[in-house]
Formats: sequence, C-alpha cells, structure tokens
Amino acid sequence: MDGNGRWAEHHGRPRIDGHREGMESVRDIVKTSSQTGVRFLTLYAFSMENWKRPVTEVNFLMSLLESYIEREIDELHDNGVRLRTIGKTSALPKSVRRILTNAIERTRDNEGLTLTLALSYGARWDLLQAMQMIALDVRRGKVSPEDLTEEMISQYLTTQGLPDPDFVIRTSGELRLSNFLLWESAYAEIYVTERLWPDFRRQDYYRALCDYARRERRFGKTSAQVAADGGKGAEGASDQRTLLDKILHAIR
Repeated sequence: MDGNGRWAEHHGRPRIDGHREGMESVRDIVKTSSQTGVRFLTLYAFSMENWKRPVTEVNFLMSLLESYIEREIDELHDNGVRLRTIGKTSALPKSVRRILTNAIERTRDNEGLTLTLALSYGARWDLLQAMQMIALDVRRGKVSPEDLTEEMISQYLTTQGLPDPDFVIRTSGELRLSNFLLWESAYAEIYVTERLWPDFRRQDYYRALCDYARRERRFGKTSAQVAADGGKGAEGASDQRTLLDKILHAIR
C-alpha cells in the first residue's frame, strides 16, 4: 500500500494526512473484497524497514492501526471477516498487540474473508527464522534434511495456513516487491498501477481484478497444453472466471 507520503505532498498536507486517507482506502478495499468473493486479502501495512522512519510518524501509524481495529472490528466480525497477522508482531507496542490479540480471537471462527495484516513484516526475516527453526529441528532429530520439501518449508513461515498469493497489486508505480512474500509469490501474477494508495479505491480494484481474471496462468505449461486441458491445467482458472462474473455483476 504505497504512496501515502507522496499523496500528502501532492496535496500540500502533512504526511500523517496521507496515512489517514490511506486508511479510507483500506476500508473500501476490504469491503469490496468481501462483496466480490475474494477469500484471502493480505495488506502490507508496516514493514520491518518502516521502523527506520521518524519516531513521530511511526507512533502515528501505530495509533492509526489501533483506531482502525477498534472502529472496524464490529463490522468486520458481523461480515464474517477473520483477522490474522504475519510478521514480527512482538516488536509492536503492547497496546497494539493487545487490541490485535483480542480482534484475532474474536474473529477466529469466522468463515468469510481472511484479512491478514503484515505488521513489522519482512520476507527475508521470515525466511531466516524459518531456516533457523528447521536447523534446530534437524539438530533435535525431528527433521531429516533429505525429507525437506517446499510444503514443509512453508509450514515454518508466519504465513503458515495461508495459500500462496494469486495476485500482487503494487500501487504508486513502484516496480519491486519490497521484501514482501518473496517465497510465497513465486507464481503470483503482478499488477502495477500508478495510482497512489490513498487514491486506490473500489473502481481501481475492479480494474485490477478484471485484469487478473483475464490472464492465462500456465504454471510452467504451454498455452497449447492449457487449452487442451480446457483451462483445467492452470490452477484457479475456474475461480478466475467466477471472480470476473462477480465483478462484472457488481459494476452493472
């Protein structure tokens, strides 16, 4: 969710106003995801590198996160949203951790959209701690190096239990992943928009999802093989068609 600071600069306003406006985009995109049938939405809310920002800005972001959870938790719960987090959340302030823990516990049995907030998150950190845990389990005799698989490695990451992302949306025209879900995004479709995050709303989301829904996902196969399979060879092809139908219906 990139571009809050630039949005504020373009409008001649303080950076915190950009973050505040960006939270309105969060609210709109979460609602649209639920209404469109998106089952998993992960928002890169605060990276490990973001701790390097000015203390006043970091404190404001933590306060904004608290207020968002407090203000939205009732509606999220009523709409069947399940909240979870990934990242080194132990680094967050105690008050934020308490609110997040309560919200996660309250929504843990919900079966609608799973909303994951990446907080104090970095993919390299996640991979490093996974490697360390695997090494410890090898030393303890719980795991044999010969038995390691991609699926097993995924179980050591903080994204355990989440499917790999199908689609990564990058706002503000940045052409990089910025240390986000590096392992999990191996086959994700990537979409870049010049829109700054505070300006990225429902119609922009629809355009992005329509773009994704029309893509051919081959997963190493050729187009001819996918066509011969009737689209079944590409994982999620039927889900893409269903998503496109829902979006077109919503737009009408």
